[in-house]
Amino acid sequence: MSETKEKTAQIPAVGAAGEQSFPNNITVNNIAEKAPEFNDEFLREEQRRLFRLLDPHYLNTVSMTELYENVYQSKPPLIDGMLYPGVQLFAGPPKLGKSFFMAQLAYHVSKGTPLWGYPVRRGTVLYLALEDDYGRLQKRLYQMFGVESTDNLYFSVSAGQIGNGLDEQLENFVREHPDTVLIIIDTLQKVREMGGDKYSYANDYDIITRLKNFADSKGICLILVHHTRKQQADDPYDMISGTNGLMGAADGAFLLKKEKRTANAATLDVSGRDIQDQRFYLKRNTERLIWELEKIETEPWREPPEPLLAEVAKHINAEQPDWEGTSTEFIELLGLDVQPNTLTYKLNVNAGRLLDEYHIQYSSSRNHNGRKVKFHYEQTE
Repeated sequence: MSETKEKTAQIPAVGAAGEQSFPNNITVNNIAEKAPEFNDEFLREEQRRLFRLLDPHYLNTVSMTELYENVYQSKPPLIDGMLYPGVQLFAGPPKLGKSFFMAQLAYHVSKGTPLWGYPVRRGTVLYLALEDDYGRLQKRLYQMFGVESTDNLYFSVSAGQIGNGLDEQLENFVREHPDTVLIIIDTLQKVREMGGDKYSYANDYDIITRLKNFADSKGICLILVHHTRKQQADDPYDMISGTNGLMGAADGAFLLKKEKRTANAATLDVSGRDIQDQRFYLKRNTERLIWELEKIETEPWREPPEPLLAEVAKHINAEQPDWEGTSTEFIELLGLDVQPNTLTYKLNVNAGRLLDEYHIQYSSSRNHNGRKVKFHYEQTE
């Protein structure tokens, strides 16, 4: 029994909870002394990598080459050029129409219908309308969309607070609805923990970070509706109520403004890590109470075409949905003059685009025989 324990080490957790409880006298060296030595160089390298991860004093790093050798999970946009996964702030003065915009956004995502001509990714939506009641929601939705309903848009007018029930509620909802792509919390103030330090930079940053960890782990977009201050600022995003910790930790922000409260026209400024800064000029439809696009100040940035992906799609499609082999064999299939590593790096970096644009799943793996690539075409309706 003691020999088994000596040779077995538990792999530490990944992320913020990954603090390790090894005694100070346990290091890579004395773990390695008790471990078997492999003859195969590939296995020896994997053994060395595991020992480094087990050392509580080791800083885990990734080289640029290792970055290119891995395929990272794709995070396709919910709305091309506008809305991406992660935590997004949506701010504006009170009673300006933010909740109507949220209802419009939630409806379009739940049905997968384009918004202002922008393609929308369909999925389940949870809207926490914490400043409304179900009667008001019913009237609002009927005025906006009539009786054309959708069965994957869910509402709640009550929820717990961050660190006091909300975390588990969101976790359970996503578990029951694994196709969830969007959660809207209207408003952030309703789910903040009450406390004397609630307006400090550290507290604001911690709140967004906790929600971001959840959104990132599920690959979803989480929108936090928030208010702006009355004071004007040179940078409009400085008008968002609270400290810079909110913007610092969030992935992006939307800012809805009117020059006159009684006007139907408004501007929507968008800024984020995954998109360029944009400004949309909107007009409120007074009958349906939806926001309509008048014009945009900047055309959305789009990634330049990658010819390799189009070549892959010629060989992986509905007629030939699966292929697996070495990079060299795939190069021969494509008829390209390129080094195997170059091909693999390009495919690893563009795996998300290959899936989003051509519906082709790609994976790459390495063993003692070398690196292999695998493709699968997803049938679409």
